[in-house]
Amino acid sequence: MAISTDLNLAKQFLESGELVAIPTETVYGLAGNALDPLAVAAIFDTKNRPSFDPLIIHVASIQAVDQYILEFPKALHKLAEKFWPGPLTLLLPKAPQIPDLVTSGLDRVAIRVPDHPLTLELLRALDFPLAAPSANPFGYISPTTPAHVNAQLGELIPMILDGGPSAVGLESTIVGMEGDEIIVYRLGGLEIDLIEGVVGKVQLQDHSSSNPQAPGLLESHYAPTKPFILGDLNKLIPHYASQGKYFGVLSFQNFSEEVASEKQIILSKVGDLKEAAANLFAAMRSLDGMNIDFILAELAPDHGLGKAINDRLKRASATRG
Repeated sequence: MAISTDLNLAKQFLESGELVAIPTETVYGLAGNALDPLAVAAIFDTKNRPSFDPLIIHVASIQAVDQYILEFPKALHKLAEKFWPGPLTLLLPKAPQIPDLVTSGLDRVAIRVPDHPLTLELLRALDFPLAAPSANPFGYISPTTPAHVNAQLGELIPMILDGGPSAVGLESTIVGMEGDEIIVYRLGGLEIDLIEGVVGKVQLQDHSSSNPQAPGLLESHYAPTKPFILGDLNKLIPHYASQGKYFGVLSFQNFSEEVASEKQIILSKVGDLKEAAANLFAAMRSLDGMNIDFILAELAPDHGLGKAINDRLKRASATRG
């Protein structure tokens, strides 16, 4: 398996139906030819992802979208013009050449233009879009570095395209329309208030535990293997410390004197939500690898990117069946 910046090598693998992990500004994606059902099936198989959870396809430009959709509603086109390339995914009526497996049989395809120079150059060199969910086993913490991908999928794929750490660190915000209403299906790296600044008031749809209408909406998701307990750290830490439990702490901003420094990670000492978002998944992975029994965590301030951070934290703590 190669970890490399060689675009020609990545192109060769993808054109031969292989999968390549690619960098984006949000997280690393496990990419395959979105028009090749066998390559798409390999994505589901490699991730052990259920086939009812649809995939996002990635294209090089807003102009490239038209050949894969039937219609581009005006309001959603305005969002694309404003925020692409960027952490925004749009749900659009799919054209027939998009395999049903990509959309889990739904009539809309999730599509975006990623904001990463290496991946944009790769997309421009290909004559097909890339289906690319996060490059990790299904349900686990999303990868934000090549090392994260290698730790979990390195033996299953031929190449990781090395684009450095992901700058945003949260998956894209997913937006679509139902009638004339604009719906945010998944909170992510693009804040709702920025979206509303372009198209006016939007509705937020809660995630569902089965048959999601858009990618990444399962209730238990982005989860570490260790139990993940979300609440008030000022109460949780003394409660479990008094019982002699072995735990790690994921805090938004504050250091706890009651916990060994090596067993706690602060997302942003200065309380910066963008810094916290960029650090979130790497911090969860680091704690998950420690010699502890469980992880205690707290919510971020619930505004701006804090809403998306809290969405991921809540799903990491959801009970898994």
